[in-house]
Amino acid sequence: MDKNKEKKKYLLMPDSFKGTMDAIEVCSIMRSAILECDPGAEVVSVPVADGGEGTVDCFLSAFGGEKRKLTVTGPWREKTESFYGMIGDTAVVEMAAAAGFSMTRGKGRDPSKTTTYGVGELIRDAVGRGAKKIILGLGGSCTNDGGAGMAAAMGTVFKDRDGNTFVPVGEDLGKVAHIDCRGTEKLLSGVSVEVMCDIDNPLCGMRGAAHVFAPQKGADADMVRMLDDNLRAFADVTEKETGIDVLDVPGSGAAGGMGAGALAFLGAELKQGIDVILDMMRFEDIVKDCRIIFTGEGQFDSQSLGGKVVVGIGRRAKKAGVPVIAVAGRIKEKIDGLSDVGLTAIYQTDPGTYGSRNEMLSHCREDLFRTMTEIMVERGTS
Repeated sequence: MDKNKEKKKYLLMPDSFKGTMDAIEVCSIMRSAILECDPGAEVVSVPVADGGEGTVDCFLSAFGGEKRKLTVTGPWREKTESFYGMIGDTAVVEMAAAAGFSMTRGKGRDPSKTTTYGVGELIRDAVGRGAKKIILGLGGSCTNDGGAGMAAAMGTVFKDRDGNTFVPVGEDLGKVAHIDCRGTEKLLSGVSVEVMCDIDNPLCGMRGAAHVFAPQKGADADMVRMLDDNLRAFADVTEKETGIDVLDVPGSGAAGGMGAGALAFLGAELKQGIDVILDMMRFEDIVKDCRIIFTGEGQFDSQSLGGKVVVGIGRRAKKAGVPVIAVAGRIKEKIDGLSDVGLTAIYQTDPGTYGSRNEMLSHCREDLFRTMTEIMVERGTS
């Protein structure tokens, strides 16, 4: 067979273009442009999520599976409809589906009182249905309970100094005196847990969960100090009772300290979200016969080279010898060092002729399609 006539394969792995298009829609537009230029091409779409809202949908879009819906305890202890994804014997849980910031609308914001209990109910249900691996996405939380609510829903028992059992939240984490994890350990026997965690904040201190993120969730200065003190006391008791020191572990401060709770009570491994996705898709096998990998995000600047998605893909692809092209809504500044992180080139979709942001947003989809078409023609792939 003439090599030039062989079916060409393209891999699409964009992040969302925040504020305009989610990763699934970006994949769809990229795919349409490629197939218009090369109708016989094989296009593999793997929309990328960071662990926050939309993570389950991205995984199901990329890998198939089903969305399972159930009623769980919401952040204000109300009953709420939630979901997780099931892909074979792997369950994908996004904590935002049970303790997300968006769930506080109309109910008020107070991270000292909200709970992650519903997240634990999602995991417990998945394990009960045969899940052998849990992928837990952290992001978009309205909580600051150190993952205690999640652990309690999975069988961990928390007691105060008087021996009273309770489910801790941010305002009373400091009252925890005894922790019994045997119920959770039994539940998770034979089950592995991976946490998608794209921040490296420790649990406490000026870069910790309370000081950095709690103000976004409604905490004033006094509450921030109280929450930080309680997380520190909770970490001390957790180490004493479990032997696990979570205080300064990078990522332990994610999602109101849920990173710490996942480490201590679920035996989880904290990983970069993109690495979880690349490992699950068996990246090195898929890209062996791939012509180009397309990735991208809404805005690209020098900080993007220190980011997670684009660089994570680029570095793995460089080892495999596959070119990576990034497409961004806007390139904020001249970028040097693209090849160092495995990027072949970067293209901007915004033509720079719009008079307002609203005008730019109204044309972003057609601009992405146009840009992808131009890349295909320029690269001789059409």
